[in-house]
Amino acid sequence: MTGFSIHRLPFRRGHVDEWAKTNPQHSDWPVVYVIDGAARSKAPRLYVGETTSAQKRMRQHLAGSKKNEGLESVRVVIDQKFNKSVCLDLEAHLIRWFHGDGRYEILNGNDGLSNAQYYERDLYRESFRDVFEALRAEGLFSRSIPQIENSDLFKLSPFKALTDDQAVAITDIVEGLLEDLQHPDARSTLVVQGNPGTGKTIIAIFLMKLLADIRDYQDHDDVEPDSMFSEFFVPENRELLKNLRMALVIPQQSLRESVRKVFRKTPKLDPKMVLTPFQIGESSETFDLVLVDETHRLGQRANQASGVQNKKFRDINTALYGADDQRYTQLDWIKARSKHQLLLVDGEQSVRPHDLSPTLLAAELRAAKDAHRHYRLTTQMRVQAGADYVEFVRALLRGEDAARPDLGEYDLRFFDDLGEMRAAIREKDAEVGLSRLVAGYAWDWVSRRDPAAFDIELDGEQMRWNSTDKDWINSPGALEEVGSIHTVQGYDLNYAGVIVGADLRVDPSSGLIVADWENYRDKKGKENTGHLKGAFSDEDLLIFIRNIYGVLLTRGMLGTYVYVCDQGLRERLRTLLS
Repeated sequence: MTGFSIHRLPFRRGHVDEWAKTNPQHSDWPVVYVIDGAARSKAPRLYVGETTSAQKRMRQHLAGSKKNEGLESVRVVIDQKFNKSVCLDLEAHLIRWFHGDGRYEILNGNDGLSNAQYYERDLYRESFRDVFEALRAEGLFSRSIPQIENSDLFKLSPFKALTDDQAVAITDIVEGLLEDLQHPDARSTLVVQGNPGTGKTIIAIFLMKLLADIRDYQDHDDVEPDSMFSEFFVPENRELLKNLRMALVIPQQSLRESVRKVFRKTPKLDPKMVLTPFQIGESSETFDLVLVDETHRLGQRANQASGVQNKKFRDINTALYGADDQRYTQLDWIKARSKHQLLLVDGEQSVRPHDLSPTLLAAELRAAKDAHRHYRLTTQMRVQAGADYVEFVRALLRGEDAARPDLGEYDLRFFDDLGEMRAAIREKDAEVGLSRLVAGYAWDWVSRRDPAAFDIELDGEQMRWNSTDKDWINSPGALEEVGSIHTVQGYDLNYAGVIVGADLRVDPSSGLIVADWENYRDKKGKENTGHLKGAFSDEDLLIFIRNIYGVLLTRGMLGTYVYVCDQGLRERLRTLLS
């Protein structure tokens, strides 16, 4: 695709009609357009669309719900080689880039973005970057594509082109929920299950935006008749959802704060909708739908991270059930406070004894399957090497001699020198950004109390743990620090440099991979509490440590670099990873 042009004109009917007279393509040709408000306003608005008749479409906009939205000008992108498929694809790219840039409030609905194959798609997509740069030169973008695509706002945006299994899950979930809402006394629990990188968080955010759009749409709004979810935009569903009360519960503080930032920049979503498990338990409100990301990280009645949280757990149990019964978990609170729940689960990402027990999670999965409310995500969205890489990593951690799969261009490397791996991560960060060192919890967090102290000292390298719990990956000093499981679970990196500590080692006598109690330094991670109280075994600790490294080794989208402390494990993994 070459030779595109961008036509700019005021968003006024007279100007549109005059412009249409100058070229037949202005009223009969596939185009993509951007309508934007004054950049000088506090919250400028923007709408992206595609059409085969620019003049007719602009008239519809001017006569419809967007005429009073403060929109002032139109930019129409025209090219002789445009067709309908290209325009749908360019429209989808621009919506994602604009939302990820964060400068404008995006007025588009969330009825499904195109990701279809078409003739010479890769060639066209390469030229989309030229369109982006032309619009950026006119002041519509404030950052480059790499800066945008490395941001949490882009990665966690509800404006996504879904994978096939995500689209099927969303469709079935919405259909089921709309059916249940016709029966006020109905209650349901739905489960979405998937490995790391299959887009569980995206399902939650996308679904909340889609339901809000169905609830708020007007008859003259712009829902494409052939869009993925257009069938849901009907008056009957709008009526069912008109008083819908939704919340998203996220146990981890860092991910919760990142999602709140996304909601702050997304029309119809509010950061107040993103809650801690304690907030949902303390709420006096009954929700119609509560979505729970990283459900496996919900807590049970066990020794909490602080005395304040212990008191809160007791108080919530007492308020809900009349007594502080040890049986009740944070999942029970959610069920008590909502009619319908959507649980997003990966049982192999539980990392502490007071996380929900595997037995409880298994029971939820069985019940959802029996009720035909279980949805499996299998398409790998994060790691370019695909699902085979995730299974390969988990097999290695289980001690199985798995054959290294064909990883394509995925950059998996093993390092014998930590300084070399650290330098390689710095190099990749300079090249593509979002490259970080992460490690298992095998070192004390000394720098928390003494900022001048170092926590990790290996091969002549001195490093500190993450200096913040909130959005560490994007914090100023992150490149020189080491992230823990609690700061990276749920996030994407371009490259992850993973330090496998001495908490995981090979037993010389048995040749098995085992957990090392002494070298695992997360006190809460090996506390005799929760479902393991009085029976915390070596095997239980090994499962948690394996899960931690399973998460760390599946953060890198483009590559994963590995350094291993234990000599025996180093020799074993070097052979399998190199």
